[in-house]
Amino acid sequence: MTELSTLTADQAVSGGRMLNRLDRMLGAVERATALFSGLFIFALMLVGVTQILGRKLFNAPIFGYIDAVEMSIAVFAFLAIAYCERMNGHVRMEILIGKLRGRPLWIAEALGQILGLFVLAVLIWYGWEHAMRAYEYGDSTIDAQIPWWPSKLLIPAAFALLFLRLLLNLVGYLRLAIDREAAPVAVPLIADVRRQAMEEATGAGAVDGQTAEKSSDGSVR
Repeated sequence: MTELSTLTADQAVSGGRMLNRLDRMLGAVERATALFSGLFIFALMLVGVTQILGRKLFNAPIFGYIDAVEMSIAVFAFLAIAYCERMNGHVRMEILIGKLRGRPLWIAEALGQILGLFVLAVLIWYGWEHAMRAYEYGDSTIDAQIPWWPSKLLIPAAFALLFLRLLLNLVGYLRLAIDREAAPVAVPLIADVRRQAMEEATGAGAVDGQTAEKSSDGSVR
């Protein structure tokens, strides 16, 4: 993502300022959902340890533990999906699109966003209907009788957040396709393999920042 401070006056006027502001607002929500998902996974891990210790040592397992785990899958499987898209963390094939540059690349990316929006619209619609049907029929887990509808409702909600992210991406790609001088804003960019590896190594403390910068320029092998 391109930060607002790196935009020139002309690039900001071309729509980058507003798009960057929207990206930051949506990004704050995405970070919050990703943080909640991570904390939820950590809490579930602690509950799992408690379940094992209680069953093995005291013969007192947690009632409804299996049911709760089944329902929690929606949290860590879908809630951070929009944040992952913002960080360009989803697995994707770049054999063809990785060879494109400039306007053909932005048009191809925009077409991919349109296709993704269509798929998400279908998933949101049927996901919502499925959650409402579970609510109306009183669908619940077999053992602890926990209602299923909150977990099922979380899925279309997470897809709706991803829908907004793809919609923002689409606007960003169309802006780049129209204006060749515009700076990339609110769009995930294809990362260079070497640069990405050095950034991860730098984050892990394996190399220092100066070495990573030289390596990304090709001066260090």
